[in-house]
Amino acid sequence: MDWLILIKALTLGIVEGLTEFLPISSTGHLILMGDLLDFNDGKAKVFTVAIQLGAILAVCCEYRARLMAVATGIGSKESNRFLLNLLIAFLPAAILGFLFIKTIKYYLFHPLPVALALIIGGVLILWAERRDHVVDVERVEAMDWKHALKVGCAQCLALIPGTSRSGATIIGGLLFGLSRKTAAEFSFFLAIPIMFAATFYDVYKSRDLLQMEDLSMFAVGSLASFVSAWLAIRGLLRYISHHDFTLFAWYRIGFGIIILLTAYSGVIAWSAG
Repeated sequence: MDWLILIKALTLGIVEGLTEFLPISSTGHLILMGDLLDFNDGKAKVFTVAIQLGAILAVCCEYRARLMAVATGIGSKESNRFLLNLLIAFLPAAILGFLFIKTIKYYLFHPLPVALALIIGGVLILWAERRDHVVDVERVEAMDWKHALKVGCAQCLALIPGTSRSGATIIGGLLFGLSRKTAAEFSFFLAIPIMFAATFYDVYKSRDLLQMEDLSMFAVGSLASFVSAWLAIRGLLRYISHHDFTLFAWYRIGFGIIILLTAYSGVIAWSAG
């Protein structure tokens, strides 16, 4: 395996892990970084989806006690409600993604649409943070099916690259009465089924592009994704205990503007498709 490919895999794995659970769009960052690294062919696109497994495992590791409690408590009212809420929140984006993902990837999985989505999403976060935040739910276990459905519908926005799955679900959760910690944790838990499904579906569909020699590339990327995602999850939970999401909004807006300016000036020849 080419060492340059492994360096690219390591870089993209770190980017995936750091951005997956922050409201700044991991897909958007991976598209942009892949463009900069000239790592954006068919195999590279499968790679950026597959390394999400590392980030998912980081969630499972961080919340292993709670997930084990749910697994061993299946049949109890609290565990059943938790699983039902995940299913309800999972379905809207899963259905829309299955129906329209090819069209979305063809038209929107490029740097300039990502830049616009980053900016628009940042403005929406600023708007959401300026509204009065009324908290009705302090714990994930206290959510009902209506909260789950609303968050699941918000997650559909994340099919647009640059929007951010975690951003859509966390900010949506805040608007629907969840506390910051509850919105963040439910976003983490919801990532498990949606990302597992997306990863296995995409890898299976593109299996003809993969070879045994690609194993080291996927291993490096997934490991980097796991470690950086675990650090990002812990860091985000500490951060939101004392701060809101305004910083992430301004980051998105600034980053999006830089992409547009570099494209307009010709400093970086971003791909158009």
